[in-house]
Amino acid sequence: MQFVAVSIIGCFGLRPRNDIRFLAIPCISVYTLHIGVPMSEIDLTRLHPVLDSYIPLGRSGLLPALHAAQRLYGWLPQEAAAEVARSLKVPLADVHGVIEFYSLFYNEPVGKRIIRVCTDPACALKGADGLLHHLCSHHGIEPNATTSDLSLTIEASPCLGLCEHAPAALVDDKAETNIDLEAGSYELGRPKSIVDGSLRLLTAHCGNGTTSLAKYGEYAALKKALTMKPEDVIAEIKSAGLVGRGGAAFPTGVKWEGAAKADGAPKYVVCNADESEPGTFKDRVLLLDDPHRTIEGMCIAAHAIGATKGYIYVRGEYPYIVPALENALTEAREAGYLGERFDIEVRLGAGAYICGEETALFESIEGKRGFPRVKPPFPTTNGLFDQPTVINNVETLCNVPLIITEGAAGYRRIGTEKSPGPKLFCVSGDVAKPGLYEVPFGVTLRELLEMAGGPSTEGLDKERLDPPLRANETDRIQGVLFGGAAGAFATSAHLDVKLTFEDLRAAGLPLGSGVVMVFNETRDLRDVLKRLGKFFAHESCGKCYPCQMGTQRQMEILDRIAAGNVLDGDMRRLQDVGWTMTDASLCGLGQTAAGAVLSAIKLWPELFVER
Repeated sequence: MQFVAVSIIGCFGLRPRNDIRFLAIPCISVYTLHIGVPMSEIDLTRLHPVLDSYIPLGRSGLLPALHAAQRLYGWLPQEAAAEVARSLKVPLADVHGVIEFYSLFYNEPVGKRIIRVCTDPACALKGADGLLHHLCSHHGIEPNATTSDLSLTIEASPCLGLCEHAPAALVDDKAETNIDLEAGSYELGRPKSIVDGSLRLLTAHCGNGTTSLAKYGEYAALKKALTMKPEDVIAEIKSAGLVGRGGAAFPTGVKWEGAAKADGAPKYVVCNADESEPGTFKDRVLLLDDPHRTIEGMCIAAHAIGATKGYIYVRGEYPYIVPALENALTEAREAGYLGERFDIEVRLGAGAYICGEETALFESIEGKRGFPRVKPPFPTTNGLFDQPTVINNVETLCNVPLIITEGAAGYRRIGTEKSPGPKLFCVSGDVAKPGLYEVPFGVTLRELLEMAGGPSTEGLDKERLDPPLRANETDRIQGVLFGGAAGAFATSAHLDVKLTFEDLRAAGLPLGSGVVMVFNETRDLRDVLKRLGKFFAHESCGKCYPCQMGTQRQMEILDRIAAGNVLDGDMRRLQDVGWTMTDASLCGLGQTAAGAVLSAIKLWPELFVER
């Protein structure tokens, strides 16, 4: 009879299954279960050939190997984890640590079918709680539980990146969107792309299924770049004024220049497609509909910095993107754009918002828990595998072919002087036409919302509206969440603010990842804040104490306030916790976890006092 040895996992980042991450005492390690428990009979002969392709990768093959094992068995039994550890020469304790860290890995049996219902703000506005409870009631189980016959597991999920199709769910590897319980209708499979706006440059090939290489055409921008010296390509990117579109807004050309000048080889180009910010879905549309634009941008970056290998890291909740990406990469290899000089590998995440942070993403690719690194050193000198690395998000890379084709001067004719180029906005919530909107920097929030049809009247309690709301009355909004969960709120007083980095900064609003989530006059913003608080408490990796404890305390206070149990001093407590996280957290997650709450306190202090 076999027994599993004790595996020790540092309590930082241990995620109890179907619960938020927590830490009791940060200096104490905790033991996984299974001490002295006999291992069940698992047929490992099926696993051996699956693991063969990952053995040459060593530890960096850990996440794809675990995904493959879980697809084989439906979960990750002890025997499978031990075999993965042995094959890849990774300590078993580290394998268990990785399994526990990522929410899409299971170390105990789950249903043959898994339904994950998004309950974050955009879907909550469209009845996600009712959908979740309906499904659970129909199948006789509670949320985050499995039927006794192991046929079905139903989970409440953080944002699935399907906000324009709310309410939404993930059924195994397929998106379930536009769910209507009353009509009994839904759409299952590939999510449709809803694309609009006054420009169609970055989204020229979006909205009509995946664009093949034959339809995309030759990589004209790459061919032009290859005739240029690498330093001239970087100079063109710098002259264009391109900054990162993932939220940090760091100058792209400066980043490339740093990696190009850094000593060390090989060098890497990494595409950050781990968009997990509630309200964000632009990268999903770009990769699913027009993967060649991102690939071409990565090839140009590789030429500029001298990289030989690239990775596209796709969030674990986007498994349906991977086949389209792999097919596009094959087309690019067959056409000679990828190969010995530079090639790209797709890596699928496993459910961890923190892996959107660049250094945590590196750790994940390297087969570790997604803990952010202390900086400096920075990725341009010590990035993936401790080598010089450029990491850009999908939208940023999609701008690169446009800049090379049009030239920096042509690119700067779009947008404003300080915010040049096109920008993608993810519009969701209470609007008539949610979707992905491409506009030049400089349009106003009012203009963007008018493109989206204005506030939606669907589902409103008409008796609470006096006078009644009409769809084109953009002034009748209660609030707009800018930048996602890590963003800040705007009101109707901000409708004429121009959507540029400089104008939003002056208004105290972050552009972030381009999230614009609208809340009409009848929405309970206490409930919205409660969901944002739960999101950050769930997603904090636990590496640094201010974020780990701060997100937990913030969630507890917001839960009480939403339930109507306001205590004297709650507003002050939220401010104290929020500023502590902002000032003392290690990475951007903790530093922005209180952003929306602190902005709500300024705008609506009455939300935080007894009703």
